[in-house]
Amino acid sequence: MARWGIVGTGGISARLLADLRATPGSAVTAVWGRDELRTREFAAAHGIETSTIDRAALLAREDVDIVYIATPAHTHRAIAIEALEAGKHVLVEKPMATSARDVEDIFDAAARADRFAMEAMWMRFNPLHVDIRGRIESGEIGAPTGVRASFGTPFFPRPRVQRPEQGGSSLLDRGIYAVTLGHWFLGEPSSVHAQATFVDGVDVRGHATLEHERGFTQIAWSSMEFLDLSAAVAGEHGWISIDPMFWAGSSAKVHAGSMERIFQAPGAVGHPRVGNGYGPMLRSVEDALSAGMRQHPAHDAPATIAVARTLDLILGAAARPTP
Repeated sequence: MARWGIVGTGGISARLLADLRATPGSAVTAVWGRDELRTREFAAAHGIETSTIDRAALLAREDVDIVYIATPAHTHRAIAIEALEAGKHVLVEKPMATSARDVEDIFDAAARADRFAMEAMWMRFNPLHVDIRGRIESGEIGAPTGVRASFGTPFFPRPRVQRPEQGGSSLLDRGIYAVTLGHWFLGEPSSVHAQATFVDGVDVRGHATLEHERGFTQIAWSSMEFLDLSAAVAGEHGWISIDPMFWAGSSAKVHAGSMERIFQAPGAVGHPRVGNGYGPMLRSVEDALSAGMRQHPAHDAPATIAVARTLDLILGAAARPTP
């Protein structure tokens, strides 16, 4: 039985909790929040016995094995390291931190404490994406040469995304999924070209091209307007298109094989989402803990840090004036 402590009482914690309760071998024992009344109400709404505004008290509890951290991104590094040093495993909401250096610091602290640490990149464990990766690795569309993905929506505003003092960034909040796709299929890029619109120091929209050794990734992100919410991976013999919303996808089309399947009747791939979609990730984390792992091989430190490096490069390139 993995006993969870929840750090953060926002909407994403509520959605993950619904799936966590449906995950065999898990229990939620305590929740921490900054506001006492809101934290008590959150605990009551989700059937959590203990609520507290004393984070050290939660981290000292013997009935907490692993902590899910879903606070604003600029706090992830400090809270994750605090939890690890208290002897807890951590699952940190994406982005794991606001820079590659901070992500490295979290994994370094996990190694020192001999505890498990992972970024909550639920897309990596989505059955549709697992299927797509398997098809591409088997050569179904030939060697991949291009990735295209965008994530832009103007609704469900999250103030933290727009606040520079809270590490606000539409790229880190939304574009991270597109960058992750590029890394999966083409590896870490050798160069980055990017442009973005900044408001009070926060990128609110942008686009970038990532140059890889054997291809390129084109991405766009925005918290100001809608962008196409699909994605695609192209190869030498065809392509796979992932239907909206690509990061939480349940369907895709494989354009490969005969001319008919490429152009007129692509093969359908479907994996209906169960619950809110976090279940496969949560089960994978608990399996890793049961096996005594300190990183999950499907989303380990090198992969997480590499994406964080690319995010740093994109923001750096976008912030420079165009010649």
